[in-house]
Amino acid sequence: MAEEDGTIGKAVAVLDLVATADRPMRLAELGARCDFPKATLHRLLQALTRQGMLMQDAAGAYSAGLRLVRLAHNAWNTSDLAHVARPHLDQLSAETGATIHLAQLDQGQVLYLDKRNAAHPVGMFSAAGKVGPAYCTGVGKAILAFLPPAALEQALARQSFHRFTPATLTTPEDLRADLAEIRARGHAYDREEHERGIICIAAPILATPTHPIAALSVTAPTRDATLSALKLHLPLLKHSAAAIAAEAALWRFPVQGG
Repeated sequence: MAEEDGTIGKAVAVLDLVATADRPMRLAELGARCDFPKATLHRLLQALTRQGMLMQDAAGAYSAGLRLVRLAHNAWNTSDLAHVARPHLDQLSAETGATIHLAQLDQGQVLYLDKRNAAHPVGMFSAAGKVGPAYCTGVGKAILAFLPPAALEQALARQSFHRFTPATLTTPEDLRADLAEIRARGHAYDREEHERGIICIAAPILATPTHPIAALSVTAPTRDATLSALKLHLPLLKHSAAAIAAEAALWRFPVQGG
């Protein structure tokens, strides 16, 4: 794709490498992760830095620039689904006092679109704009469970099945069994599968029975709640998911999966 789109495609590929790294990256490290000649990569990095899309620190490492961060922030604020869902997240947060997540599936992984912190917040992995695993998060499994067969197979092929905690499902067979149960009951659980001490219930946001456009979850630390306690919020959670789906019908969203 980068070659087909010429210089713009190459620049976007470099931006993607830097922006998705978990730390600032030096030229040599970036060069090891792409096929561009060193001179081409250096030229692209310098151009992107001059435009404010990247920044270079004193050690010569590159990270997201203020202009890129500002554009990303504006994109999240004007995201169609996040905009539609915002009042519902606010209400769900106010009524439950828990952490609320809105997420979509992106290339087989969970992309957090929005989040509301609990009344007494606790540190956890999720944040708006962050990408996480689908196979061991409530929102991820809630989406996977309702994908049509072909899209599900594509998404499953992209799962790493890394064991984050003793409760993590680490085989496609175990995940398929869990997804079948999720489809039957209409909601998903995260039983400390991604992070120790963090549990959630999640509901799909469905355009049709086999077209999940996103998922919504109520999350809490085990120090404050149990799954049985979180299940008390299921009627409100599912009502909110259905309301978002109804309003989202006025917009066009891509089929989730790929």
